[in-house]
Amino acid sequence: MQRRPLILVMLLAAASTASLAQSPDWKKIRIGVEGAYPPFSEVGPDGKLKGFDIDMAMAFCAEMKAECTLVPQEWDGMIPALQAKKYDAIIASMAITEERKQVVNFTDKYYNTPARMVGRAGAGADISPAALKGKKIGVQRTTIHDRYLTAFYKGSEIVRYAKQDEVFLDLAAGRIDATLCDSVAADLGFLKKPAGKGFAFIGPVIDDTSFFGIGSGIAVRKADTALQQKFNAAIQATRANGVYKKIQDKYFDFDVYGK
Repeated sequence: MQRRPLILVMLLAAASTASLAQSPDWKKIRIGVEGAYPPFSEVGPDGKLKGFDIDMAMAFCAEMKAECTLVPQEWDGMIPALQAKKYDAIIASMAITEERKQVVNFTDKYYNTPARMVGRAGAGADISPAALKGKKIGVQRTTIHDRYLTAFYKGSEIVRYAKQDEVFLDLAAGRIDATLCDSVAADLGFLKKPAGKGFAFIGPVIDDTSFFGIGSGIAVRKADTALQQKFNAAIQATRANGVYKKIQDKYFDFDVYGK
């Protein structure tokens, strides 16, 4: 057998060691969360993060036997911060869309709820672009809802906000006429609260999967396929062992996992 030169053996050993050093075991994971999207994530009166996304993140970490740190991040910086390695995964009700899959890897969905328009009660069921021409429609910027409105409601004034709760504040104050957002976030985060009095869902469910995707998943960097697989296994395990349902029932009276 031909012997490898000593220097080559040393270089190969060094490369192998470096490769091992660069392969995380994912015992410690940093998770990007929003903290401004009730009931999925918000900051409570005690200053602590809470909500469905937060509880599910902790449940997944427990299943993976990983020590997790939550890193709050404003929505429109979510993916850039992931790419910059500010954290390792995003659990923030992020819809799995073809556009986002170009830059990140997603796990399987961990829930799926439809989009709906919200406006003054009695405003009518017609939410077509023609019916809302000239109206002000508020939306959280860089979301799938923003993308949908931009594509179809060219005759309306689209007013963009950093956070969904800011949209609800302006809707209640009459500064905008309607908003398009996740139906559960609208129902529990606005319509069932005192500020939502006099408002209602208008028009039908909007379920265009080409815009709204196939549910919300956990986003990781393209290279981190091992972490993606670990999260997929954790989603399946929590669904099977009853942990998912226990957390779901804390927030919702229906199956939030969806179809």
